[in-house]
Formats: sequence, structure tokens, C-alpha cells
Amino acid sequence: MQTLNINEYQRAVPKISDLDAGKLKEQTDAFEAIIIKMLLDKSISSEEPLLPKDPGREIYRSMQNDQMSRELSGAFGYSELLYKFLTEKKL
Repeated sequence: MQTLNINEYQRAVPKISDLDAGKLKEQTDAFEAIIIKMLLDKSISSEEPLLPKDPGREIYRSMQNDQMSRELSGAFGYSELLYKFLTEKKL
């Protein structure tokens, strides 16, 4: 019977292609946008004199926060940290 030497085998390390890396970066940016939107929803008070008090105010506020969070995503660093963590090669 032949014995196997486990040291002769290489670990299976997944490699991320450029296309997959781009998709992963988009998803980490989207995740950061969700975090920023939750932060904006909680931090911006609803009593603002620039917006009139009407029935569509909360909808407009939510849309505004959603757009701001998309524009700010990628700038806070959460996306970059998550991207580096997910693509890190552990040997």
C-alpha cells in the first residue's frame, strides 16, 4: 500500500478574475451605500424648514437619502475594507 504525503499537495486558493473583481467591488459599494442610507435616515432630522410639510415629504426624504448614499458610497472606506477582506489570499 502506498502512503500519501499531504505536504505534496497545494491548497486550493480561489482566484478572482478581473470581471469577478469588478462585480465584487460593485457589490461592496452597494453594501456601503445601504449602511450610509441607514445612517442618513437616522441622523437627518425630519424637521427641516427647506422641505414643506406635505404628504410626500417622507417619500422625498427617503429618495434624497438613497441618492446621497449612492453618491457617497466608496468614499467612507467600508467598501474598500470589505473588498480587501474578501479578496485576501490566506495561505
